[in-house]
Amino acid sequence: MKDLEIQPFDALEIRSTVERFDRTVYYADRPIDFATWLDLAQTIDSELVQGVMIHRMAAQYPHEWIFMWLALVVGNYVQAKNLGKILGSRSAVKINNIGGRLPDLLFVRADNESIIHNDAIYGAPDLVIEIISPNDRPSDLIPLEADYRAIGVGEIVFIDPRKKWVRYLRKADTDYDEEFLTDGQLTLTCMPGFAIEVGWIFADDKPNAFLITQQLLQNHA
Repeated sequence: MKDLEIQPFDALEIRSTVERFDRTVYYADRPIDFATWLDLAQTIDSELVQGVMIHRMAAQYPHEWIFMWLALVVGNYVQAKNLGKILGSRSAVKINNIGGRLPDLLFVRADNESIIHNDAIYGAPDLVIEIISPNDRPSDLIPLEADYRAIGVGEIVFIDPRKKWVRYLRKADTDYDEEFLTDGQLTLTCMPGFAIEVGWIFADDKPNAFLITQQLLQNHA
């Protein structure tokens, strides 16, 4: 693939290569820094992993259906109870000077909103939710989880639509407690009173998001 015809910020030359599954990787002769990535990410849908930009593939139907339903249920609940801010998959989270992520969903409590800036999140969100795509590999997911752990994200949720499981991690004193769920309820401690059935997440005919939010609010009035 031809190198990108762009040389911003001290003439940093960005090159590209295509890996398996048609995933494009953008790199330079030194690690790309977070500020440079923020500018380039306006036109290149990517994450910054150890100074290398990894192109993000377009999401498929199961991923987006789960994303939209969760955004409605969680977002309405958070707004109704004035708990903080829910943001979507275009909100950058700074990991370090050469790392940046774009969680599918993230939540920042009201008393933690100082980490939200116009261009990115500078600090640890209280919750991140990642919906796994078919082309995501362990070599992608392990560094992703490591990054969220490194900055101290309070709760981390991985959802696999294909295998129909939820992996839930909650920050403890020295490590993360972990639950692996295929049924039962997913409970988020950063949002008091919020719990949904795991089966709803994977159902084609999901329950009405508005009615679910109303029920949660009534149960935790």
